[in-house]
Amino acid sequence: MTARRLVLGEAVRTLAAAGVASPEHDAAELLAHVLGTSRGQLVLVDDVPPDRAGEYAVLVARRAGREPLQHLTGVAGFRHVELRVGPGVFVPRPETELLAGWAIEQASGLEAPVLVDLCTGSGAIARALADEVPGASVHAVELDEAAHAWAVTNLEGTGVDLRQGDMATAFEDLAGTVDVLTCNPPYIPLDAWESVAPEARDHDPHLALFSGDDGLDAIRVLARRAALLLRPGGVVGFEHADVQGESAPAVLTATGRWTEVRDHVDLAGRPRFVTARLAQ
Repeated sequence: MTARRLVLGEAVRTLAAAGVASPEHDAAELLAHVLGTSRGQLVLVDDVPPDRAGEYAVLVARRAGREPLQHLTGVAGFRHVELRVGPGVFVPRPETELLAGWAIEQASGLEAPVLVDLCTGSGAIARALADEVPGASVHAVELDEAAHAWAVTNLEGTGVDLRQGDMATAFEDLAGTVDVLTCNPPYIPLDAWESVAPEARDHDPHLALFSGDDGLDAIRVLARRAALLLRPGGVVGFEHADVQGESAPAVLTATGRWTEVRDHVDLAGRPRFVTARLAQ
């Protein structure tokens, strides 16, 4: 048996030396995962059995190799739900919870709203919408086969209409009827490859990350599709890179089809997502 504090301390030092951004948090999450408990309950653990310590050391080494924490635990929390994630799907980020929260606020005052999530990935936003907007008709689409399989798992039993396909052509049957449309599209410029964190660059599907020379190709497609799917006065919200606080909203304003175009900041105060209303 090895004392918990010694096991954790060594793991923290290993992760910090590897450049992991949150070594204390990740070390604790991995130990809780191995012990079948929560991070908050680790204080009740005095010693770590040898077999669990060995399993933990393997996971710490993999995390030090910059495998995403969520791939190692198999889950990612998103607002009030827990999602299954792993290789082949974009791991949902806390910043995206703000976009989902905005969509939930917009939909909550409507009777039987029609909600669409494009580029749904793991199904995170769609799952949150189904969870927090009772009576809503929620629809989601994902192009990538592997990511779609994860969404199938995460949306099972929720009533969400999940489809596999391209957002550029999705939901013809809903044209002109959608109240709220969300999207977390790919938005990283191709030449920004080296600046992307290894956890994302080496493990998230590139289809979910990169989008042309300026990172705005998918957003341009989204603007056209949203204008087709939304009812007059319907609203769209989509995420973008922190350096696109001006260029992303400009994609919408340039079309002349949108009003109330506004950019929003994330938890760190950085530009993060755009919202707008389709002109009446």
